[in-house]
Amino acid sequence: MKTIVQITEDIENFKVQGANQIALYGLSFLRKVAVREGFGPRFSAATKRLEKTRSTAVVLHNCLEIIKSSPKISTIDSLIDTLTTAGKRESIYSDKIIKPGSKIMTYCHSGEAMSFIKHARTAHKNKISVIACKTEPLEQGVTTAKELSAVGIPVTLIDDNAAGFFINEVDMVIVGADALRREGVVNKIGTSLLAQAAAGASTPLYVVANSLKIDHRRSFRIEERPATEVLPKKGLRKIKVRNPAFDITPWQFVTMLVNENGIFTGKQFVILL
Repeated sequence: MKTIVQITEDIENFKVQGANQIALYGLSFLRKVAVREGFGPRFSAATKRLEKTRSTAVVLHNCLEIIKSSPKISTIDSLIDTLTTAGKRESIYSDKIIKPGSKIMTYCHSGEAMSFIKHARTAHKNKISVIACKTEPLEQGVTTAKELSAVGIPVTLIDDNAAGFFINEVDMVIVGADALRREGVVNKIGTSLLAQAAAGASTPLYVVANSLKIDHRRSFRIEERPATEVLPKKGLRKIKVRNPAFDITPWQFVTMLVNENGIFTGKQFVILL
């Protein structure tokens, strides 16, 4: 069994990525602690350490708050089940959005967005196609391209800077989210630029994100990652580098949000926040 230090290092070093997967990784560890030692001091210390990990992604935070109010193994199991099945429950709505022959642009790597696209491919029994943005600096879009290609979906990988060049060739943009706030959708840095390009081309943008991503925290900070992810060359140390991991896309750029409860316009969803 890994220690809490190893668990948090795995999350902080991007060995575990995505808001849902981060939460599942943390919950799995906490379940083992609870089974062995209950919900005492070690469990509390572990939750406090996890709370400080990847602070922008809200799912783990929401799960920890739920566990604090109901410290039971069954609570943890329920949360794990909710997150594990989120993509499947949202994907039943994909037929209402993704039509046969659709060409889709996507960004970064979202398990929920992937499930949504894969479900449409299976349901239509004919090919849809995807343009995947590379997603600098860690290239999560390459993972997306490989995953979709592995199930027979034709994929074209492009540099992030080419998104505006290709936006008129696609029928829609589909992305996931790390947090859903009143001011907008928090997702991988660059999402807001893609959303603006989509709006300029009158291309609809859909966000697929479960309800545990709703973020009511008053204190909110965009995580900034190490400069070496952007500029690894040691000879350029005198150059200042900033590397925010996320940005916020205002709701005005979101055509629809899909979660386990249905499909909502941005205006409809903000009312629920």
